[in-house]
Amino acid sequence: MERRGNDLLTRHIDQLRNAVRLARRTHPFKIDAWVVLPDHLHCVWTLPEGDDDFSTRWRLIKAIFTRALPGGERRSEARLRSGERGIWQRRFWEHAIRDDEDFAAHVDYVHFNPVKHSYVREAAKWPHSTFKSCVRRGLYPETWLGPDGEVILDAEWGE
Repeated sequence: MERRGNDLLTRHIDQLRNAVRLARRTHPFKIDAWVVLPDHLHCVWTLPEGDDDFSTRWRLIKAIFTRALPGGERRSEARLRSGERGIWQRRFWEHAIRDDEDFAAHVDYVHFNPVKHSYVREAAKWPHSTFKSCVRRGLYPETWLGPDGEVILDAEWGE
């Protein structure tokens, strides 16, 4: 998000889900892990073989989500001059996963983020996360304590 400290993403979670759903129709990707916090999000995606176009997917998600919201947010002079909304950061961080250990570490990071930011004491308590679906699939116990706990993803994760 452009400004940390607001609750825009969780307050408009249905619009965000719809934006992701619509973007995936034209530019598919698999959601391996996702967490939405009030003012930022983290995710791990798998794109189709030979496709590394994260940028178009993020551009679509951001645009669809932004169009679904009423205007009126604070905007910098630069954004006013360019006609941009003041919702999203202009950039995103991407990382190519190197191996199974790297994958597990990033998925753990995503799921632990609400605990890290003190929104909840256990990952299972955060409602806007793929953690519970991972628990249902047997990848985590519901009582998982975080990346320093004893449980890490099983070997079947990417299947």
